[in-house]
Amino acid sequence: MSLPNRILLALVVGAAFGMLSQGLAGSHPALNWIVANVTEPFGRMWLAALIMVVIPLILSTLSTGVAALGNLREVGRLGALSLLCFVCLTAASSTLGITAMNVVQPGGSLSASVKEELMATYGSELRQAGELGSRSLWPEMVVKLIPKNPVQAAASGDMLAVIVFSLFLGVGMAVAGEKAQALAAFLEALAQTTVAIIGLVMRAAPFGVFSLIFSVSARFGWRLLLSLSSFVVTVVLALAAFQFVVYPLVVKLFARRSPLDFFRRIRLVMITAFSTSSSNATLPTTMRVAQDELGISREVAGFVLPLGATLNMNGTALFEGATVLFLAQVFGVPLPLKAQVLVVLLAVVTAIGTAGVPGGSIPLLMMVLATVGVPPEGIAVVLGVDRLLDMCRTTLNVTGDLVTAAIVERLSWSRFES
Repeated sequence: MSLPNRILLALVVGAAFGMLSQGLAGSHPALNWIVANVTEPFGRMWLAALIMVVIPLILSTLSTGVAALGNLREVGRLGALSLLCFVCLTAASSTLGITAMNVVQPGGSLSASVKEELMATYGSELRQAGELGSRSLWPEMVVKLIPKNPVQAAASGDMLAVIVFSLFLGVGMAVAGEKAQALAAFLEALAQTTVAIIGLVMRAAPFGVFSLIFSVSARFGWRLLLSLSSFVVTVVLALAAFQFVVYPLVVKLFARRSPLDFFRRIRLVMITAFSTSSSNATLPTTMRVAQDELGISREVAGFVLPLGATLNMNGTALFEGATVLFLAQVFGVPLPLKAQVLVVLLAVVTAIGTAGVPGGSIPLLMMVLATVGVPPEGIAVVLGVDRLLDMCRTTLNVTGDLVTAAIVERLSWSRFES
């Protein structure tokens, strides 16, 4: 059985066992012990092993990719084209999420008792997210783009700062030319080493996926999903529409590829993204699939995909737009067209600052809520189902990265050797 099929099987079996365990045992201490001490730790260890190689992978592939372009004009052209694709797809996805919520109006169906229970259950998580969500986009996030200490930025997981440093490093290597050959050879070897580590980690993917999905489904079961079913179904359908309607059209029109063949070749990436809920953890697999399955040149893949893992959050923007409208309906806060346009703009901007890890969109989403006058503490209403929706929106995020890479590859003026 191929690796994608084994991961998919582990996903289905883990969810089934988790739901069955939750239905039979409920909140029994034995089940809680198994989740807290066996399955969840193992799943988090596997996830950490994937995230472990993200920093060296971005540093090596992005810098060598920029250096291989040879001149700053080529870097600027590819950067502008990539950014244009990112912004257009992100704005379109956020608009779709808001439109879906306006049509379905799921906020009116949530009972007051369920809302109070959810806000009481997730109070501690809410306070932690609130501390992060209170931070402003300007000037803090913009200033932090330039890391004072690249090593410290890498250690703290500041992906935007690492990307900026990698871009500077690549440009410096391109300007230095032959004098930087030793550094380029080292980074090339580092890239190959990280790819080898990724292959080893992915061998354990079925076990890691089973553990992660079992833990989530055994902890929450169906009860919470049923309480928020109208919201969950609306968001999932909107995400599915963007994934299987909008992306295929974009792939066909702009990348000139067969949508069916494209999705068949990237199924491992979609399964990995759905399982891990992390764009960063999926990035190593995304890089490998882009080059081996889609035939995208290493230079384009090394340039576009690391940027996309941090800057291109189509699923996150859709979720943010939909959630703001949903919570506005729950709390009876009217949002006119002008406010909804502002939500789209904020969703595009905040998606750029979203951490590519599970739940990374929550702090910035609270900031968007406060900006348009919706109580930020209302985010507790959706925290219970956030992991499921995070899995779905992460799939959209990484698919968008590959769609953008395919478009940039086709529209590149120059052709690179693999």
